[in-house]
Amino acid sequence: MATDPFPRPIRTHRRFSALLAATALGVYLLLIIGATTSITNAASACSTWPVCHAPTDPVSQTELAIAWGHRLTAVVVGLLVAATAVVGALGDASSRVRRTLFASSALYVVQIGVGAATATLGPAAVTPGLHLGLGVAIFTGIVLALAWDLERATGDENDTIDMRGEPEPIEATPDAAGKRPLPAGGIARARLTAFAYFKMMKPRLMWLLCLVAAAGMALAAGPTLDRYTIVATLGGGVLAIGASGTFNHVLERDVDQKMSRTADRPLANDLIPVSHALAFGGLLTVASLGAFATINMLAAALGLAAILFYSVVYTLLLKPNTVQNTVLGGLAGALPALIGWAAVTNEIGMPALALAGVIFLWTPAHFYNLALAYKDDYARGGFPMMPVVRGETETRKHIIYYLAATLVSTVALAWLTDLGALYAATVAIFGGIFLWAAVVLHFEQTEAAAFRSFHASNAFLGAVLVAVLVDALVLV
Repeated sequence: MATDPFPRPIRTHRRFSALLAATALGVYLLLIIGATTSITNAASACSTWPVCHAPTDPVSQTELAIAWGHRLTAVVVGLLVAATAVVGALGDASSRVRRTLFASSALYVVQIGVGAATATLGPAAVTPGLHLGLGVAIFTGIVLALAWDLERATGDENDTIDMRGEPEPIEATPDAAGKRPLPAGGIARARLTAFAYFKMMKPRLMWLLCLVAAAGMALAAGPTLDRYTIVATLGGGVLAIGASGTFNHVLERDVDQKMSRTADRPLANDLIPVSHALAFGGLLTVASLGAFATINMLAAALGLAAILFYSVVYTLLLKPNTVQNTVLGGLAGALPALIGWAAVTNEIGMPALALAGVIFLWTPAHFYNLALAYKDDYARGGFPMMPVVRGETETRKHIIYYLAATLVSTVALAWLTDLGALYAATVAIFGGIFLWAAVVLHFEQTEAAAFRSFHASNAFLGAVLVAVLVDALVLV
């Protein structure tokens, strides 16, 4: 990226970035409200345009409120889109940002006409999906303008690491350089060993992946979800995660010794013999498949696929060999959504694929923050992570890209299911928090900012999954 000879003052640029981010979030909110309007058939409560008159047929106050909310939000967002385009044109935004904002504004005018036709002539008068498609196109344009503008203002083309000249190795410690001495007392040794086995199972991943599987079950069954399916599916999921984590520890034990964040892992410091870890992983695999098989064989097959994908495909093939490891590795996190749905229905449905798509697209937006924080550590381990190979500027830009794709996928999930106002409000609020943290990351460019964005991504997905559970199991 060429250096801008006339950079804007950072405070001025922050204001324009804030306007772009607010506009992107406004368009996204409009998409969510539009999906909710369609799902609840609230559009029938307002068949006039531009204002809503009392319909001849009785409608609920909730439907009327949703319809009015859609109209009012469209007005506010339209003003935001227009203001952003004007500020971009009058300021010193790049030509591609100005063109993109102009195109988005023009599409918004078209979108108004489509909305008016839909309201007055009925949905059958408009090509199916056109209204949603135009909204997604406008949102995409605003997000691209935001990402490009942030890159221009905060980017650095010389921020990659030449992996032929690795960072300084970590200092050897008794725990990381050789076999770790065990405590003298029997109880203390047993406690340390038990904790080591537990640590190999990667328990930090369990709560989120179990939430994904639970959301898949809730979407499939609703309030009729039975306890046995819940226990067997989540139990099998915990065991599958433990097996995958254990095999990952075995396969990466040599590389783990080179990285400060992993040097204390049980196999990296020889606390647990490799043969014992392999046996433990095998036992967990068998137990996991047994739990899934008590439900149905499709859930068991998907559970086995998840273990093999993470342990073999991701750990051995993707992670050490391609910069797209994080993107493709998102399939491992997406599989629990399919497992949860299959546990209830013994098949794979569109809502399950939509939920899996949310997880798949969220993974890079989430993990790239961690890759930024541990950039030198991953270079030391020889992993071609995005910040190491393509630089921090490109990585921050891709966080915005994948976050936007994730937000669009949450709209698709709402469109395919009966999720309502709670879900819509949750994804809008926590999506805004995540987007704002990602924008701040461009300006601060510190480890602390990367971790804030990382935690915001966790909060976003956790809140969305809880909203799916509540909406599907309670608010029906």
